[in-house]
Amino acid sequence: MRAVGVKELRDHLSEYVRLAHGGEVVLVTDRDRVVAELVAPRADRASSVSDARMAELLRTGLARPPLCLPEGAPPRLRIAPTASLLSELEEDREDR
Repeated sequence: MRAVGVKELRDHLSEYVRLAHGGEVVLVTDRDRVVAELVAPRADRASSVSDARMAELLRTGLARPPLCLPEGAPPRLRIAPTASLLSELEEDREDR
């Protein structure tokens, strides 16, 4: 376990992140008072930020999982040809 001041942490953040990733606990202090801990993620923590955020939304009840999962990819919607989209865009810009 290491203790590091906020200024030192800011100046050498990469080094302390590597230490935490390696399993060491880094205590962050401000005027000799512990204000935070930098630790490696738990084993059950999602590996991507978006997955972790979704898990938090599900845990707090702000989102609900789907009742049933669809088979395969959703059907693709047809869109207008590029030439048509560009002409509509040009018309919209002429109004300005």
